[in-house]
Amino acid sequence: MSALPDPPGTDHDALVGTLLQLVRSEPTSTRASLTERSGMGRTIVTQRVNELIETGLLAETGRGKSTGGRAPREVRFRREAACVVGVEVGASSIDVALTDLAGRPLGCHEQSWDVARGPDATLDQIDVIIDRLRTAHQPRAVPLVGIGVGLPGPVEFATGTPVAPPIMPGWDGYPVRDHLAARHGVGVWVDNDVNVMALGELRAGTAVGVRDFLYVKVGTGIGAGLVSDGRLHRGTGGCAGDIGHIAVVGGAPQPCRCGKRGCLEALAGGAALARDALACAENGSSPYLSARLGDDRPALMASDVAAGARSGDHTCADLLKQAGEQIGRTLAGLINFFNPSLVVIGGGVALSGDLLLASIRHSVYALSLPLATRTLRVEMSALSSQAGMVGAAFTAIDELLAPRQLPGWTHRLCRDPLPQAATA
Repeated sequence: MSALPDPPGTDHDALVGTLLQLVRSEPTSTRASLTERSGMGRTIVTQRVNELIETGLLAETGRGKSTGGRAPREVRFRREAACVVGVEVGASSIDVALTDLAGRPLGCHEQSWDVARGPDATLDQIDVIIDRLRTAHQPRAVPLVGIGVGLPGPVEFATGTPVAPPIMPGWDGYPVRDHLAARHGVGVWVDNDVNVMALGELRAGTAVGVRDFLYVKVGTGIGAGLVSDGRLHRGTGGCAGDIGHIAVVGGAPQPCRCGKRGCLEALAGGAALARDALACAENGSSPYLSARLGDDRPALMASDVAAGARSGDHTCADLLKQAGEQIGRTLAGLINFFNPSLVVIGGGVALSGDLLLASIRHSVYALSLPLATRTLRVEMSALSSQAGMVGAAFTAIDELLAPRQLPGWTHRLCRDPLPQAATA
């Protein structure tokens, strides 16, 4: 098919990309609706849609409603035409999902893992998990076309390498992208774990349709992902949103894993809660924590504090409240500066109960400017523990569906019709 010349001053790839995103955003579309929504000419839209059908990314379905005359043919995004893998590596876990091109999980695997075991052991384990998921859940004849990865430390996105991560000994400069690409033969994109969580919420969670928001992970550490005007903001070097290492004014000068003192993470993160819980158990100020500590449990975790608060232990409740106040104070400054419409709170510690969220909200609304909080919502993550692996999958999907990338992989797409359950 000969391609129709694009209008002067336009970019062919940009036109294709615009139409692809419009179809992805609705269950079904018609060429007429795409013409109206895109502002392009009818002939150009028809030509470019036909190109996307030929690649296998779009498919014609039934006919839409007639407005007088022949009913228009509808087109849809063929999310079932390929698979991607999303991997979230946390400080103490590995979560992996095999998804379709719409980020919908076909199979998931979650397990405990210490990231300090190093890159070789961790990536070998990820390889094993990916192979198992593909064997169990990848539809026949549907190719794997990409892998997205989130790591718990600063990542140079352009090269897919960690840069001086505080809690990942042996990972500095390790070629994570190259390892996975060579092992699985597909494109790989690596980012900070909080960035991929923010992307997951933007594409499939609490922040769907929101243009400006913050995603805040409260886990072993604390970090934030920033979305501005609907796009993830990574910053020049890829470390935007590293709020865990903002110095807390008036806070105790607790040593932080980054080598500094008084960081938010060192005062209110999961590791800080575990440290303070141990102190309360040993000095007897928390009967609940003292009872949890024994010869077979020489340490406590943040989850013990959350469980104690739910059981009515006042010391545990105070620890969560103080952590929430510290986080809320820091967020208030960011909200005054960035003016988002939504703050999404996620991560293992944040998902352990409502007390921390209530304390964060109280500080945010008390300390932020009235105009900055007029329409502000502070909500829990809708994706919960799946935010990281779903967001990592979308990290790969968004890159794969960028027009500049399409020629390199769409020849591998499955073009055979799949069972209706796979396309519904």
